[in-house]
Amino acid sequence: MLLVLLGGLAVPTMGWAQARLSGVVLDSLTQQPLPFGTVFLANTTLGNSTDKDGQFVFEQVPPGTYEVVASYLGYKLRRQAVVISTTPQQLTFRLPPAANALGEVVVRATRNNPDDYRKFAETFLGSTSFSRQCRILDPEAVRVHYNAKDNELRATCAEFVTVENRALGYRIKYYGLDFRLNFREQWMAFYGWPIMEPLRTHSARQQRRWEANRRAAYLGSLTHFLRSVYQNRVAEEGFQVLRLRRITNPARAQADSLLAVMRQQSSRRRALNPARFDDSLSMLVQVPAQLQYLYTKPLPTGAFRQTLPDSGHVALQFPDLLQVTYDREKPDPAYAQHLARTAPVGRPAPSLPATQVSVVHLLAPRVVLQANGQPTNPLEVLTEEYWGFEKIGEFLPLNYEPPTGASN
Repeated sequence: MLLVLLGGLAVPTMGWAQARLSGVVLDSLTQQPLPFGTVFLANTTLGNSTDKDGQFVFEQVPPGTYEVVASYLGYKLRRQAVVISTTPQQLTFRLPPAANALGEVVVRATRNNPDDYRKFAETFLGSTSFSRQCRILDPEAVRVHYNAKDNELRATCAEFVTVENRALGYRIKYYGLDFRLNFREQWMAFYGWPIMEPLRTHSARQQRRWEANRRAAYLGSLTHFLRSVYQNRVAEEGFQVLRLRRITNPARAQADSLLAVMRQQSSRRRALNPARFDDSLSMLVQVPAQLQYLYTKPLPTGAFRQTLPDSGHVALQFPDLLQVTYDREKPDPAYAQHLARTAPVGRPAPSLPATQVSVVHLLAPRVVLQANGQPTNPLEVLTEEYWGFEKIGEFLPLNYEPPTGASN
């Protein structure tokens, strides 16, 4: 199953000079300030409240591109993309009242189908060992709908849904969630603007456990890899990159035609040899839709990392796909169960690999990276295999920095 993690534009740059970001949140109709509202930088732990005059301030924001989000009960959420350098910036948010605040008729959604909600929750949270320590605190905030025509499950929320991650020690408020699970085409995507708040504990042991789990979630992750690409330290950080090519299997079309004929004949199965029929059907089902070619010579970083001469920006650019292996941390034992569940029909489940192996697709010819490794446009990178297996359980804020020497 392919996974697209779409979390808005929150791509801070750590380790540089910081700048002040301030502003005000107003009612779009009356222009009056909205006190004690919420303003945050999506995908980070940077959040604040407006004061009695509707004003907010972040004294120290690392340079980078952010999606700044303003939210207020009874009003529609508004967001602005902002590029922080070293000079102070001011923003003005004008929030329109929500439909019920305007006195419009609101049609209440029906209760979620329990099976549909279960599929959403299991897919959204994931099945990793860390995901098993996550729970949705307000399931009533989510509306789940199954579209039979598209064979797609969609989940949304009017304001935000709250997830508590007891493995990493975060409470996540996921604003504007738009989740889609397409069964026909076998892909999943979700989008929104999360703010992450560290959980509090009086136990030093618990805090050390959270810190160790955060470090484990970071090592070998997509964020770790992209940062190593930006810093030109791919091999040093423990990654090996190979070229992967996939092409349409010409034998698949013939297999599909034969399958259609055999299924038409299934009603007259008594006239056929049952054992021979089953063997033939099994062989046809196993014909892959694509042929895969893996080039076993490791790629030098220059084969997929480009420095743009006009701007000095770093970008990902490569033909076909990349297979990325990280061998300094073993795969989560729960990955074996995931492989068994997702194995193609008629094929044995693969065993747990010795290393973490992922695949990267680019949905644009060139993907520009920020200094912390995050894509300027998160929609342009798609992953599968091990990175597709990791979900909310491994979700770290983009301003997370691992301890010095964490990759060793």
